[in-house]
Amino acid sequence: MAENWQSGGCACGAVRYDLFAPPKWTALCHCEDCRRAASSPVVAWMGFAPDQVYWSGKRHFHRSSAHAVRGFCGTCGGQMSFESDRWPGEIHLYGASLDAPEAYRPQLHCYTAEHLSWLALHDDLPRYPGTAP
Repeated sequence: MAENWQSGGCACGAVRYDLFAPPKWTALCHCEDCRRAASSPVVAWMGFAPDQVYWSGKRHFHRSSAHAVRGFCGTCGGQMSFESDRWPGEIHLYGASLDAPEAYRPQLHCYTAEHLSWLALHDDLPRYPGTAP
């Protein structure tokens, strides 16, 4: 197996992952679905090929829409992953779930059409009203 790039997991440690490559992409998502799933005004995502992620512990799954499944820890409820037929061959992980979240570097903002007006983010990252190209 390749060298571990980063590791992460849920709040209680029952579900862990090791990543064997840097993310394909990173994004700060402002969509309502992600905000509600994470109870957060914005979600830091990173995208990987499924074979770049090694899981330990048991993820539970919730079908959050006709297109998507969200993985979470059954013990603490921590959100762990997102998979959708809209992005086949990818698994999306929460950047803040990294053991060293400072390693996360967002590349862009997506779904800014759903941005909460009271959240002020002052950065120079590209912004897209929907999915990034």
